[in-house]
Amino acid sequence: MVNEKCVSKYGKELKACTDREIYIVLLELVKELAQEKVSNKGKKKVYYVSAEFLIGKLLSNNMINLGIFEDVKRELEEVGKNICDIEEIEPEPSLGNGGLGRLAACFLDSIASLGLNGDGIGLNYHLGLFKQVFQNHLQKETANPWMEENGWLRKTEVSYPVEFGDCTVISRMYDIDVVGYGNRTTKLHLFDVETADESIVTPGGIDFDKKDIARNLTLFLYPDDSDEAGRQLRIYQQYFMVSNAARLIIKECREKGSTLHDLPDYAVIQINDTHPTMIIPELIRILTKEEGFTMDEAVEVVSKTCAYTNHTILAEALEKWPMEYLEKVVPAIVPIIQELDKRVRAKVSDESTYIIDKENLVHMAHIDIHYGFSVNGVAHLHTEILKDSELHNFYELYPEKFNNKTNGITFRRWLLHCNEELAVYISELIGDGYKKNAMELEKLTQYLDDENVLDRLMQIKKNNKLRLKQYLKATQNVDIDENSIYDIQVKRLHEYKRQQMNALYVIYKYLEIKKGNKPKTPITVIFGAKAAPAYVIAKDIIHLILCLQELIQNDPEVNPYLKVVMVENYNVSKAAKIIPACDISEQISLASKEASGTGNMKFMLNGALTLGTMDGANVEIAELVGDENIYTFGESSQDVINHYNNHDYRAADYYIEDKQIKELVDFIISSEIMRIGDVTTLLRLHTELIYKDWFMTLLDLKDYIRTREQMYQDYEDKRNWARKSLMNIAKAGFFSSDRTIAEYNEDIWKLTE
Repeated sequence: MVNEKCVSKYGKELKACTDREIYIVLLELVKELAQEKVSNKGKKKVYYVSAEFLIGKLLSNNMINLGIFEDVKRELEEVGKNICDIEEIEPEPSLGNGGLGRLAACFLDSIASLGLNGDGIGLNYHLGLFKQVFQNHLQKETANPWMEENGWLRKTEVSYPVEFGDCTVISRMYDIDVVGYGNRTTKLHLFDVETADESIVTPGGIDFDKKDIARNLTLFLYPDDSDEAGRQLRIYQQYFMVSNAARLIIKECREKGSTLHDLPDYAVIQINDTHPTMIIPELIRILTKEEGFTMDEAVEVVSKTCAYTNHTILAEALEKWPMEYLEKVVPAIVPIIQELDKRVRAKVSDESTYIIDKENLVHMAHIDIHYGFSVNGVAHLHTEILKDSELHNFYELYPEKFNNKTNGITFRRWLLHCNEELAVYISELIGDGYKKNAMELEKLTQYLDDENVLDRLMQIKKNNKLRLKQYLKATQNVDIDENSIYDIQVKRLHEYKRQQMNALYVIYKYLEIKKGNKPKTPITVIFGAKAAPAYVIAKDIIHLILCLQELIQNDPEVNPYLKVVMVENYNVSKAAKIIPACDISEQISLASKEASGTGNMKFMLNGALTLGTMDGANVEIAELVGDENIYTFGESSQDVINHYNNHDYRAADYYIEDKQIKELVDFIISSEIMRIGDVTTLLRLHTELIYKDWFMTLLDLKDYIRTREQMYQDYEDKRNWARKSLMNIAKAGFFSSDRTIAEYNEDIWKLTE
């Protein structure tokens, strides 16, 4: 198969081709096979609109979904070629940041795998979020270009003018095929401007003229919004995305016979977080200004077409835009937003639910809730918190709109692709049915007491740890011990995710070893995280972790027993190497703050044990695996909510009254760390933890230390640990995004062939 294409394209056999030539051949082969499965069947279609799609590398995942991966791998091996070397050539698309974008990518995969009619719509970011590099123990942001002449993007003929208050730009749509597992191929539509100019970015950095919209509009995901121009650029981006989406949706529905008065029969628009919210007023604007609808008709049609997914409990993540910004950037939809607010005020007296507040801020989530037909959270606990507190006033207005859709992951990518040895062994034990129906993983419970199976699981984990060791040595020149416990926290850097608490534990363990209390098994603590460029404290936490990494590396008394590694530029490709090697999965967000999490699901699927608070989907993991197969700590979500309501948490009290906590926090500004790090940065983080600590690090710290120590102790019983690991794998099927998407379709989208 591959050899024939090599001869056809290059006039030489497969064995004579370079790895790059083979990559190009495989790219073309996959695109051809994917096109054969393109399908747009079904009257009604879901349009999943999202600012992010963190799709990761696609070659091997697409080959798995097309059913050709094993044949290609074998053909390459026969001539001395390695599929892993070919994979390394592919650039990772810079189209997302963290969980929100990765979830959107999983959902597109499952929509295609289940044979549903649905496409994604987003933006074609040239330089992504940023590429993270470490210099002087600090995060530095650089551009992250990924587009190549030979790549997955396919330029289309679709193009629309988009009018802003001060300029008009012309869009161009690019498509990426989304290949379902043994099913249809759908599309990810990415809109761009051909006037985008990467040369305006400062060499070696991410600064650019934020006011030159025609040239900067699609350069970066989440451009720095620490100034007014940056905040307005985000509005330009969001409106550009939804204006194009609205035009495309109307065009496709018209082609299928819609009169637009029956739009809900042809389309359902899933608004992924608040970034695409402006699609609601934009659709209403088009229907009233261009299609002859009355305002009442347009509002009714759009309200029956749009559904909203809330991904956060954090108030600062629920977007609010000053009306003056909207008047400048998108004046055409301002009268629509004002009319929508006026209609809310006519029927509701509760000011907290108004779209435009007293400070003339426009609340995007309020538009979604009032003028969409569904509002869903992404884990049971998250949805209950939305109903009971954060969005309680809306729940009282529209109880019928609220529902839960617990997140899921593309388990084929996170098992078949990134942990092939485990996937093959699972097939030996229970057959291949789990590849289509993840719930069949439950069959593994019959092997919980089979010593041969448990031994094999431990060996597979050891092999994965060795592979990660080799990768980190090759990429970062870091040495780790494959016989150590791999304790891992990889996710976006945010104070609520509490990487700072993990760092304080590292300090605790360092001091314990210095006192002579050495762990039975060495410990390797691995971090991976990017901090938003303007998020000062998050960057300070990275600085502390990098300082600890150097301190411990250069301490011969501690180094044999404890290592710290901060993975540079953490992304999907690196996650695929890290997750299969993990023993302990750190899911330590402050209870009530993590909407769901999906990293917790990927680690669970690969046999890691969760160390976590009862937050987000950790709650559902605990229910599935049982208390003996997960390690939980910390105050409950209700207790935390009460602390916020009562204003009774003072970090300084913990610091002053507990000698151990004081010792750990003060180590941040100890002479040992100060010699390595930046004094101003370390002092600022130290002050933050004592006098603010908004996400209550010190509240849970002692319980966290106790629980983590218990895990290390329990790890010494290797067979029992392997049994717990197997239980986690067996119960991970519930967290398949196939299950999540089936629920979206049954309860919200209601697509039929």
